[in-house]
Amino acid sequence: MNDQIHSGDEHGELGDAEYAEFMELAADEGFDPSEVEGDLAAAGHGPLPVLAVIGRPNVGKSTLVNRIIGRREAVVEDKPGVTRDRVTYEAEWSGRRFKLVDTGGWEQDVLGIDASVAAQAEFAIEAADAVVFVVDAQVGATDTDEAVVKLLRRAGKPVVLCANKVDGPSGEADAATLWALGLGEPHPVSALHGRGTGDMLDEVLKALPEAPAQTFGGGVGGPRRIALIGRPNVGKSSLLNKVAGEARVVVDELAGTTRDPVDEMIELGGRTWKFVDTAGIRRRVHLQEGADYYASLRTAAAVEKAELAVILIDASETISVQDQRIITMAVEAGRALVIAYNKWDNLDEERRYYLEREIETELVQVQWAPRVNVSARTGRHMEKLVPAIETALAGWETRIPTGRLNSFLGELVAAHPHPIRGGKQPRILFGTQAGTRPPRFVLFASGFLEAGYRRFIERRLREEFGFEGTPIQISVRVREKRGRKK
Repeated sequence: MNDQIHSGDEHGELGDAEYAEFMELAADEGFDPSEVEGDLAAAGHGPLPVLAVIGRPNVGKSTLVNRIIGRREAVVEDKPGVTRDRVTYEAEWSGRRFKLVDTGGWEQDVLGIDASVAAQAEFAIEAADAVVFVVDAQVGATDTDEAVVKLLRRAGKPVVLCANKVDGPSGEADAATLWALGLGEPHPVSALHGRGTGDMLDEVLKALPEAPAQTFGGGVGGPRRIALIGRPNVGKSSLLNKVAGEARVVVDELAGTTRDPVDEMIELGGRTWKFVDTAGIRRRVHLQEGADYYASLRTAAAVEKAELAVILIDASETISVQDQRIITMAVEAGRALVIAYNKWDNLDEERRYYLEREIETELVQVQWAPRVNVSARTGRHMEKLVPAIETALAGWETRIPTGRLNSFLGELVAAHPHPIRGGKQPRILFGTQAGTRPPRFVLFASGFLEAGYRRFIERRLREEFGFEGTPIQISVRVREKRGRKK
């Protein structure tokens, strides 16, 4: 199966014979072949390249992000409390898809403006394959901009320089002065009005790799990459130290804002793993909101680099909104998941009872994630971590052949048809699993499938095929009325 995954086949993960059979099925049901191909390609993509948007406050980063992704996505989010902390979005330009990391979500001066801009930029560059550096052309390059340029040089990532707030030809001269930054041609843009953004995005596509620099798995037998994430002070560093068997991670107060996530090669359960630690966020930042914002940026950076996230939750405290946000971030990034409840040795019977109730109500959306109860301090149950990680990675890479999936869907629809709405009863006609890591399904239907029915399908897929420890992505294509064969 792995050969297929890495072959770069344009049919997602469908082999040639399976693809031909599938397209015949689609044509028989009256679907447009070119649209079906597009759906398979979209669902079959591997990990997307990452573009970071950085720059000092008030240069128009968020406006630019909204412009690139289409405004509604940046603002609308149906989960309470997620919008402010959301830092990554999916975007598309000229048929190419990529992820966008937005550092414009939090603009207060916590650490002195230079330090806070540097901290945001560092986390974002860490996650990125390329960078858009936004400068206010009307103001020109400031000392803060110069400091960011130094960071960019050190990181060595490709940079596209965006000269924002150029609303007409008269502003072009202002943009030209930014050649002095030494980052190549400044692209004059008005994020507010959309002027010049297309030309700039064309440059971005030249800078972005077709796929991320790191292919998952690091080649045959390469160490799998695990991100340790969780809110501050939940015990991430202690866990990493215990797993490594020595004090590898020192949570100290170095000059600057914070240190880079530490990548550690660790021998565990007879295999070498690469752990990305995201600890030590709230050392010098005293304002809570600021810490939360940096935490989400740093967590996003670690999750983008990882294949699986071990989410650490402090079992001795009530499950918090921040815990839920971190889980949502890992699920939306499409990573395999293990939930580790730390400080288990501190729990009395009453707390255990309430924790189980909280897990049932607050974490119902990730019941499929393997759970381990650990103590980072004493090392209790650490041996259970590796089997849980291996189970989740196996689920993440599982693929169901199209024939088997369709016989399953046929039985499911016959036994549990979609409820009738407005006199019509939509049916799932057929489907395929176009991608893995995480498993991505495309279902073709005769009408719109309600969210509740999609969740039911996901639940039944898990019952039938496992998929333990992995999110599942399901997209549904509805057949247009035209051209149906009788």
